[in-house]
Amino acid sequence: MDSTDAIVVGAGHNGLVAANLLADVGWSVLVLEATPQPGGAVRSGYVTAPGYLSDLFSSFYPLGYASPVLRALDLGLTWRHAPDVFAHLLPDGRAAVVNRDIARTMESMEQFAPGDGDRWQSAFREWKRLSAPLLGSLLAPFPPVRPGLGLLARLGTSGALRMARRLMLPARQLGSELFRGEGATLALAGCALHTDLSPDEAASGVYGWLLAMLGQEYGWPVPVGGSQQITDALVARLSARGGRVLYSTPVSRVLVARGKALGVRTADGTDHRASRAVLADVPAPTLFLDMVGSRWLPPLMLDDLSHYRWDGATLKVDWALTTPIPWRNPSVAGSGTVHLGADLNGLTRYSAELATDSLPAHPFMLLGQMSTADPSHSPPGTESVWAYTHLPHRAKWSGSEIDAHVQRMESVLEENAPGFGSRVAGRNVFSPADLERDNPSLVGGALGGGTAAAFQQLFLRPIPGLGRADTPVDRLFLASASAHPGGGVHGAPGSNAARAALARDRGLTGGAYRAAINAAHRAVYG
Repeated sequence: MDSTDAIVVGAGHNGLVAANLLADVGWSVLVLEATPQPGGAVRSGYVTAPGYLSDLFSSFYPLGYASPVLRALDLGLTWRHAPDVFAHLLPDGRAAVVNRDIARTMESMEQFAPGDGDRWQSAFREWKRLSAPLLGSLLAPFPPVRPGLGLLARLGTSGALRMARRLMLPARQLGSELFRGEGATLALAGCALHTDLSPDEAASGVYGWLLAMLGQEYGWPVPVGGSQQITDALVARLSARGGRVLYSTPVSRVLVARGKALGVRTADGTDHRASRAVLADVPAPTLFLDMVGSRWLPPLMLDDLSHYRWDGATLKVDWALTTPIPWRNPSVAGSGTVHLGADLNGLTRYSAELATDSLPAHPFMLLGQMSTADPSHSPPGTESVWAYTHLPHRAKWSGSEIDAHVQRMESVLEENAPGFGSRVAGRNVFSPADLERDNPSLVGGALGGGTAAAFQQLFLRPIPGLGRADTPVDRLFLASASAHPGGGVHGAPGSNAARAALARDRGLTGGAYRAAINAAHRAVYG
């Protein structure tokens, strides 16, 4: 049995962030990745036609660009911005466009209602005053004591109470309180649907507000050369500090003795010892139910895990186009990301169909114009495009169901860009099963590591009592998007897990750290 200070299960970006932070303080680190390549959902490849680069899973990174976690790692990435950040294209052909130039955004919003340009500017000024401590609070371990105090100092008691209310508002309600026209509200609501929440669901507003305002402040940039550049930089940084990554090495078991994680066993029967910590960048149900097992977990925790809710499934299509998209409304041609297929009521209907396990006849889509953002994605004068839509979370989809829904997606595109189909030089379809095959952490095609609903956030993520990276098994830490603060490429779950492992190893105040964790778990699980 070989031995290292820490074993990280999974080479997704969170696992690689955790591994880098531990290597920075001199720990020996071994990362075990189940698939033949690193990155998890942060990868690129040529899947449509020669010369057309696709970001295979995630793409456009406002949180990654703004994240203090990733910035502190100094990955040396070069970022590019599309001319416009994003646009929401309505069925009637109008478009609400967000540009990093606030004046241009104001002009777009003003077309939907007089005064909405000024209202957008006012909302952005409020965001700017709070953005640094707010991001710090969102990405820090829960509870976010230091950044939370900074946020409270800026808000004051009255402002904090109103902010707490805002964080629980549905996107539709938040939009109606901030704006008068549909354009600005749709800019928020469309962003909210990057999660699995409907515009009428509690707390959907904060996701829309967060992504829209990040776009206004930072844009939604992409790394030059594709999302793989983020992963490659993390791997290179880790290697330079002596860390190792083993590929095609799935972990089947966390080795536990007397309630303490001692290492892992891989599928081929090899045991790897971890003298200080095991960090798992895998979904919470996979870690606890498959790798740890019921013997080491409280019965009530097992019951809570049975209620764990995944976010919706995803169907993603990549296209290689011989020309840019021939948009009916040319104002969306410069947007890196385009939301299309629904107005505000259409978003509600679309979400209701998903909630009732139905396939929307007219799907709402999130679309990325990659060559518009970074011309290196395709030959000059062409476009590398992706689009995805959500599906109900099911155990299995038939090929005919997937094919029919791809046709619906392309019909939406043809409605908004006549002649789209004639420009397709190549296409790749990722069904939910394909996504999970290429990245086992995308269970059933779920991109977020679990629902973004309020009942599975903060101290309730992934289940009640596990709002921190610590687990009931000593020296075992959850480092995936299943942990607080959840999905998105920002590195916070990995960073939080590394910080928890270091705190445990230091044995803060003579072992009081683990004693406090044990007491908290006993209070929740008995």
